[in-house]
Amino acid sequence: MSGRRACSSRPPCHSGGVPAKPRSISPPPARDIAGPLLHWYDAHARTLPWRAPPGNPAPDPYRVWLSEIMLQQTTVAAVRPKFDLFTTLWPDFAALAVADEAEVMTAWAGLGYYARARNLIACAKVVVAKHDGRFPATEAQLRALPGIGDYTAAAIASIAFGQRAVVVDANVERVVARLYAIATPLPAARTAIRAAADAITPDARSGDFAQAMMDLGSGICTFRAPKCLACPLHDRCDGFASGAPEQYPVKPAKLAKPQRYGTIFWAERGGSVLLVRRPPKGLLGGMRSLPTGPWADTPPGLADAPLDIAWRTLDRTVAHVFTHFGLELSLAVGDVEGHSAIGANIGEWWPIADIESAGLPTVFAKAAAEIRRVQ
Repeated sequence: MSGRRACSSRPPCHSGGVPAKPRSISPPPARDIAGPLLHWYDAHARTLPWRAPPGNPAPDPYRVWLSEIMLQQTTVAAVRPKFDLFTTLWPDFAALAVADEAEVMTAWAGLGYYARARNLIACAKVVVAKHDGRFPATEAQLRALPGIGDYTAAAIASIAFGQRAVVVDANVERVVARLYAIATPLPAARTAIRAAADAITPDARSGDFAQAMMDLGSGICTFRAPKCLACPLHDRCDGFASGAPEQYPVKPAKLAKPQRYGTIFWAERGGSVLLVRRPPKGLLGGMRSLPTGPWADTPPGLADAPLDIAWRTLDRTVAHVFTHFGLELSLAVGDVEGHSAIGANIGEWWPIADIESAGLPTVFAKAAAEIRRVQ
């Protein structure tokens, strides 16, 4: 039977997907949402290394900031080991401010969106130079720091400093859109979503409220098959009442991403492979990587090969999807024997057996794994 799972007992949605007559979307008093949500959070809050237990003072603002930057567009499971690594290597703003950028980028590898890592160092430098190593506490001051936008400033202000701030990430956006069955498609709906989030954000325990909303969105009010009967807010949720909560928020039609093509070069010598540093600016800037030719609208073949040797193209490709385009990469391998100096001025020779420690971005790590698998 193809029901709505936990929501199947509610009225069915009208034809066309989005309910025709949602209840009033006038936000109820904050206590109608914050009270039951915080009660639920007190019992069900996730234990995370950057969090304080519910109702307790926030941990070190440095750890809150670091976790919020890492969690942008990234899962908690992926962030946990990286957070532990960073806080071990660079436990505070002073340590991160003087960190070697290449080492930070290597430690960041796998989290994606690498500009975030460069902004970490830039932000730490500003905090040390202009704020005596202490994180500023207001949203306005936080937004003035490198790499901190509206969401991150609000999250830090509320979680680290106990200020009332309206925190809206993708999870919160989904919860609020369902609470009020906001039928306007994104991104236009974000004005109404933020207004509703503002109306239900309490003055007290604002940080716990923000984290409770995040936990509710990630574990209960999920993108698919929300567990409505386990939700502490289901009895006041317009999306639940509609019978089709998963229809919210209403997404705009997806546009096809452009497709690009390239070639990754695997130059091997005596158990090592040639690695290079990408230019400091641009996509994956400053990261250690395998050499690659241009990323073009058509397959570039062996254009811009790093060495003048005999290359062999493997009968397989590696695909990767970036935010704005898809990329399909051919794999070319070549042996560099008897040429100890070749490649010395364009990169470094890295032991193949230890390639995982090179901190390659995901697309290059996938290529390395595929080449080693078929070699």
